[in-house]
Amino acid sequence: MNLAGPVLFTRVGVLRGLRLSIPMLLPLIPFGLICGVLAQGVGYSMLETFLMSALVFAGSAQLVVLGIWTHPPDLIAVTFAAFVINLRMALMGPVLAPWLDHLRGWKLWGTLFVLVDQSWAMAVAEIKNGQLDAGFLLGSGLSFWTMWVASSVLGFALAEVVRPVPGHPLFFAALAVFVALLTSMWRGRIDLLPWMVAAVVSTIVAQLLPGTFWYIVAGALAGSVVAGVRDERRATRRSA
Repeated sequence: MNLAGPVLFTRVGVLRGLRLSIPMLLPLIPFGLICGVLAQGVGYSMLETFLMSALVFAGSAQLVVLGIWTHPPDLIAVTFAAFVINLRMALMGPVLAPWLDHLRGWKLWGTLFVLVDQSWAMAVAEIKNGQLDAGFLLGSGLSFWTMWVASSVLGFALAEVVRPVPGHPLFFAALAVFVALLTSMWRGRIDLLPWMVAAVVSTIVAQLLPGTFWYIVAGALAGSVVAGVRDERRATRRSA
């Protein structure tokens, strides 16, 4: 997409991103609270919880990693799980190329560090509207980062008071949140087949390889392949 002028990076754009992202912060709080509770449940300290949220800043990846955390931790397993969950970023980045291609140094790397799904969606809308200030993406990302760190630390503090025992229903909350998010991604019957394939394959792999994260990879790959074949066939029918 070609913009109608040079890309800027201004303080005004950063503040605008901060301001416009505020209404979207509320849905982030339950995620952060759950992350803090899970971190306390697997034996993290408050400092470790703070550092994980501040330095990793990847909500879905953090929840998955905490779900498979062991003592001692399998660093290869948790690293690969986080890598797989965050592969979507490789597809999100090129969409922002009209802005990102013009950034250098701390502006580029700082913006990429705080990039999340919500700020990405807001930035895409800005680019489609012809906006030229890439500072917007950094500002919105900083807003989400601040709320994520604060809510995860608060969740840890609450768990310190409540101290839920292992197996408590509260630890099912992370999975419940992911299931709830699926409703916003559902596009109708067109998604039924790849979703079913992903669910079946991941369930089978989870049974065959209990206690591992390979069901995530297998389910995602199976669903993606089916969706890719579906889209290819639809495109062929249109061109015929």
